[in-house]
Amino acid sequence: MEILKSFFKDPKKSAPSQQVAQKISLEKLKKLIPIRNLNDDILQAFADENHSELIKANETLFTYNQPADSAIYLLEGTVTISDKNGFSHDIDSESTHSHFPLCSGKAYTTTAVAKTDVRILRVSHKIMSIDPQAKHNELIIPEHLKNNQILQLFSQHVSEEKLELPILPHVAVRLREAMQDDISIADAVKIIQVDPVITAKLIEVANCPLYLTLNPAKTCLDAVNRIGLNATRNLVISFSLRQVFSCQCKHIIKYMDYIWKESLLLSCLSFILAEDSKQLNPEQALLGGLVADIGSIPFLNFVAKLPKEFHNTDEVRQAIPAIRSVTGAIVLKNWNFDKEFIETAQFSHDWFYDHEGDLNLTDIVILSRLHYRLGQKKHASLLPPITSIPAASKLKNIALSPENTLHTLHNAKSRVREIFQAFNH
Repeated sequence: MEILKSFFKDPKKSAPSQQVAQKISLEKLKKLIPIRNLNDDILQAFADENHSELIKANETLFTYNQPADSAIYLLEGTVTISDKNGFSHDIDSESTHSHFPLCSGKAYTTTAVAKTDVRILRVSHKIMSIDPQAKHNELIIPEHLKNNQILQLFSQHVSEEKLELPILPHVAVRLREAMQDDISIADAVKIIQVDPVITAKLIEVANCPLYLTLNPAKTCLDAVNRIGLNATRNLVISFSLRQVFSCQCKHIIKYMDYIWKESLLLSCLSFILAEDSKQLNPEQALLGGLVADIGSIPFLNFVAKLPKEFHNTDEVRQAIPAIRSVTGAIVLKNWNFDKEFIETAQFSHDWFYDHEGDLNLTDIVILSRLHYRLGQKKHASLLPPITSIPAASKLKNIALSPENTLHTLHNAKSRVREIFQAFNH
């Protein structure tokens, strides 16, 4: 326990004044997301070494765009959160949003002012980044799913290295391998035209509002010239993925279809956010969104081959979140995808994923996933405010707030529809 306690000590900071400081209980820590996922020993060590702070009404907790050295939770009172455009809203300590940090990135994405006297808790980024799933590099069955029979069988299957992986379609593999050398657009077109379906989709996308010019693309050569070689490669791989999300088992196909459509919407939003932020290649973001949940496919193919009595809807639905990160990394490594795509499959479901450096592919997919979930409005109160997650502090050229989230979704609606239609038939 002493070792754990030393983990929290910061020699640069003096102990807070006992007039304003207050001990925090283990019960309170177990309500705070995501640190409630840490084991009791770590939480108790944290409780022993940390105190809440009293902030008087009208005082500023933090200011937009200033560096942040910790995540901040609201324990008591009400704060007013304002974005850089002046949109503001209140967060009360009794609301579900107070279970999430007011901020958790390396820079503040909003300004927070105490509306009443408030108590806050500062949590170091070091604690926020502790991963109870051992960085998702092994399949760990959560305690509450120990009795999930399908998950037990699948876990044994993976540990025995019997997992059957989906195969990336031939055209996508050939094009990617060819582009490792310095090939011409004409050479790329020869490879793509072997598959008339992908050729037609590429021309359709080249003529959609994402790339539209005065002269429509009529041939594959026109399309590749307009889109560019690297973007074409990512789009061809993206088109090919539709074949992977298929299954002959009628009990499982509904899951495949749902995951494909959700992945497609996620990829559309990723494309738009990358394009609007001008920080990431949009076609790369589109492909990242499509492969983020690819880990569900080997599991569903495994379930499809089990006897029908094993096709328990609740068990299948509950198992998918427990396996997709690990199996997604396995699939993408097998397909020789770059590390950034593998990390997207591993971490894009973790709202509080953080890393050193600028916005990356995983950040874009996390932000897109949160936009998508908020747009559904179902269980929205259980989601973190978009300004509170680390990825938000890395996004430039776009103001994030609840109002702007809805505005972004509304403006993206027609663009999403165009991309969705091109990919989904």
